[in-house]
Amino acid sequence: MHLEFEKPIVELESKLADMKLLAQQSDVDVSAAITKLEEKIVKLKEDTFENLTRWQKVQLSRHPDRPYTLDYIYEISDDFIELHGDRTVKDDKAMVGGFAKVDGLSVMIIGQQKGRNTKQRQERNFGMANPEGYRKALRLMKLAEKFNTPVITLIDTPGAYPGIEAEERGQGEAIARNLKEMMTLTVPIVSVVIGEGASGGALGIAIADKVLMMENTWYSVISPESCSSILWRSWDYKEQAAEALKLTAKDMLQHKLIDGIIKEPLGGAHADMKAASKELKKEIVKHIKSLEKLTVEKRIAERIDKFSNMGVVA
Repeated sequence: MHLEFEKPIVELESKLADMKLLAQQSDVDVSAAITKLEEKIVKLKEDTFENLTRWQKVQLSRHPDRPYTLDYIYEISDDFIELHGDRTVKDDKAMVGGFAKVDGLSVMIIGQQKGRNTKQRQERNFGMANPEGYRKALRLMKLAEKFNTPVITLIDTPGAYPGIEAEERGQGEAIARNLKEMMTLTVPIVSVVIGEGASGGALGIAIADKVLMMENTWYSVISPESCSSILWRSWDYKEQAAEALKLTAKDMLQHKLIDGIIKEPLGGAHADMKAASKELKKEIVKHIKSLEKLTVEKRIAERIDKFSNMGVVA
């Protein structure tokens, strides 16, 4: 599947493939034409991805081929041991986590997981965690604290699950407890938005010493579609809503709501997952090592100050 703005690039890449096939099957020398076309494709990609609208960035964050939490976990870590259940209700498959080693560092990795096909999407509840998912995440964070292990959270959710059963089991309370407990967790916490970062569903695992966003992701109190349906009673104005929400990584950094942007390969993380994972791993390790140099008291104080200063107008 290709997004609308990717189609001109795909057409040129198809033409390039045909040209290379022609070169293999005949004695015609088309090497100069191939080089020229390759340069044209790179230029078109650069122009396209440097000038994406906010809505196009939202579309890219939802690309069906984009790496999900478990894809990154298996790529950046060794010896991942997944842990299950919140010890109260059940195991929420929309939230995954466990101990792992990243570049020799023992860490606890937690994140929302989406599905690739219909069956997986239903099993993972489209990446929308129930209260037991947030309680599982908190249980794992407390376990990490017990063993003095840094916490990494990977955020990719359209929001916490809004169903009646989720509300009955205390969705709001579960997220609020995570916010409170993460503020004073004694170990370093690094959070990265790897896809969609919507509302309290994302914030429930995003109270961190360092909050980062991958280049083609979004982070906001509401999705453009939901914002459009509230303001205009229709989804038709989602592009205007995305512009008004200022939800891209650049917007978030400009407003000092995040601490950094992780560069993605040209064309997005799905274009070269290994390169995207390498950059993600490098940033995570860098921040964990710098956070470990601080005392627990200083780290917690800075974390509280960081979130307390958000939205303050002088």
